[in-house]
Amino acid sequence: MNCIIVDDEPLAREEMRNLVEEISAIEIMGEFSNALSAMEYLATKSVDLIFLDIEMPTVNGLDFAQSLPKDVLVILTTAYTQYALRGFELDALDYLLKPIKKIAWPRQLIKR
Repeated sequence: MNCIIVDDEPLAREEMRNLVEEISAIEIMGEFSNALSAMEYLATKSVDLIFLDIEMPTVNGLDFAQSLPKDVLVILTTAYTQYALRGFELDALDYLLKPIKKIAWPRQLIKR
């Protein structure tokens, strides 16, 4: 399974990268500081999973998630609880609150 990480905070991207690298079944294909850069990447490449921050400049993570094909899994990563319902309305696989210390992988992800 391959993934990208989209977060405007460099430290948050680094922390997520460190967590994901512990899982041998997932390969990180790229990291992006904003949704627009991730959109450009996805215009020519495909991924199975996106770790996606919500509060970002220009295009927020929820709007970006809504624009994705349904077969792309999204795990929302944020410091804010108020977006959880909206995230699950968008069929997010999971909603991780920052700071993320350890990832409890959803069963759907492990079975893939």
